[in-house]
Amino acid sequence: MTARIVCNPLDLAYRYQDVRTPFAGRSVHREAADPTVVFFRGRYFMFASMTRGFWYSDDLVEWTLQPSERIPAIDYAPDVREVDGALLFTASRRTNGRFFRSVDPLADDFEEVAPSDIAFWDPDTFQDDDGRLYLYWGCSHKEPIQGVELDRATLQRIGEPVPLIAADTETRGWERTGDDYVPVVRRGLMGKVMDAYIGDAPFIEGAYMTRVGDRYHLQYAGPGTQFNTYADGAYVGDGPLGPFVYDPHSPFSSKPGGFITGAGHGSTFQDRHGNWWHVATMRVSVNADFERRIGLFPAGFDDDGVLFCNQNFADYPMQVPDRAFDPWTEASPGWMLLSHRAVAIASSSADGHDPALATDESVRTWWVAGTDRPGEWLQLDLGAEATVHALQVNLADHGLASRAPKRRDLAKATFGKRAVFPDPQPTEARLELSLDGVEWAVVHDTIGTREDAPHAFVVLPEARRARYIRVTAGAMPFGGAFAVSGLRVFGLADVPLPGAADVRGERRDPRTASLRWDAVPGVVGYNVRYGLSPDKLYHSWLVYDRTDLEVGSLNAGHPYWFAVDSFNGAGVTPGAAVCLH
Repeated sequence: MTARIVCNPLDLAYRYQDVRTPFAGRSVHREAADPTVVFFRGRYFMFASMTRGFWYSDDLVEWTLQPSERIPAIDYAPDVREVDGALLFTASRRTNGRFFRSVDPLADDFEEVAPSDIAFWDPDTFQDDDGRLYLYWGCSHKEPIQGVELDRATLQRIGEPVPLIAADTETRGWERTGDDYVPVVRRGLMGKVMDAYIGDAPFIEGAYMTRVGDRYHLQYAGPGTQFNTYADGAYVGDGPLGPFVYDPHSPFSSKPGGFITGAGHGSTFQDRHGNWWHVATMRVSVNADFERRIGLFPAGFDDDGVLFCNQNFADYPMQVPDRAFDPWTEASPGWMLLSHRAVAIASSSADGHDPALATDESVRTWWVAGTDRPGEWLQLDLGAEATVHALQVNLADHGLASRAPKRRDLAKATFGKRAVFPDPQPTEARLELSLDGVEWAVVHDTIGTREDAPHAFVVLPEARRARYIRVTAGAMPFGGAFAVSGLRVFGLADVPLPGAADVRGERRDPRTASLRWDAVPGVVGYNVRYGLSPDKLYHSWLVYDRTDLEVGSLNAGHPYWFAVDSFNGAGVTPGAAVCLH
């Protein structure tokens, strides 16, 4: 039986955007973000920004893109919920919102059922157990997230909106803007405009409501989608409109380190077995701030009702069992990264995009072939034989604005105009393994198929011994050059487990802890775990090539516990937790 294993970012046929802004010019890049997943009539349906349709799946592993021209193509942050036995769709609009209903989404039967009497951005509808319907919305650096009850028949508001969530960066470190919570330094004319308009204020956005028992978990995102610190926090209340109390375990979804970062503005849902999952936005944000992907994470509610996500090694392979499972002990297949800093060579390289950029564990840097011809290749040397279980080929969008045909259907959107290309683009590639670099075995080949898999994740039917890995290009999007941000290899290395790391540090201020530890011999990296008690280390931050970390996501007024786990190709050695007041 084929293993049910995925790897973030999810390998989806992300649609290309044609984006034109007065300051940055034209960009052509993939994008999907702000995902909502709903389990409806035996299937999972995922709606995301700039998709021109939606994805559906039977198992949360294999997803199929279903185009639709009956729902808005460029309205951001689509929200879909089951309401009165049908799917109710809405999305962001600066003018009054629109609602669509479907009973058979695969038949593309969406019909507009009512205009809203509210202009909303980042909406979320929620039907309570008593049948009453609510709407939450908000995406602003100065206005709060709001909520209101809706009339189920007319979808118009009942009463006045209630302000529910506002920023509080003085006590919530994770709401501060900037990569690694370092203040943003903007340059140029666009930077001056943004400074004048926003300054350092976070965007509080992406509301999503989940009820568990008698508790209502109102989730929200901040501080900004372009930062590695993009995350989801929560408030907890006794009713759908509160009153709500901030959950100090926030952010419950956060992924500031590793190959691809960010885990904000998402949705929390149950699968057919009752397992909880959180699906969220992950950032690339190189070609444009809104260049984004989608991540899936095991989630749950502990015995105290605390909402959590397991985001340890959250861009490594992850199991999706076809049964109820423990999100902490059964999510990982135990495969480790073997390709970090592996020696890389290539058939050719463009200036400034050397092969080493495909193994530095950053989706924001990439190797680019020197020509746009099929047959260009990238090869890794792991340094020794290892047992290979899976490979991931992450492609980058490089220089496509000069190649992609210009869309004529540009529509006005946030910060410029944009259109969504309706057709998929090919990402053909051949993967080969070798023990000696001479004899090669093909393990995956899509050349000639026109398959669109920009983050192709290949699980081998049986583990294989290999030292060398090679990927060769076929047709690429818009005839562009082969560009790889990460050729990642997962399995087990023939090395001993690393020793334990002993963390020490201090609270630099109420929202920040300064951590350091001695280098561990034979280590590949460290996973920093932290939380409000030693048995609730629900946050994590994956780092490579360093032995210190400033954790700026803390909530003031709470002691935190920290542990640093060391890891290499053989596995993970947990570190002991220490408390910093």
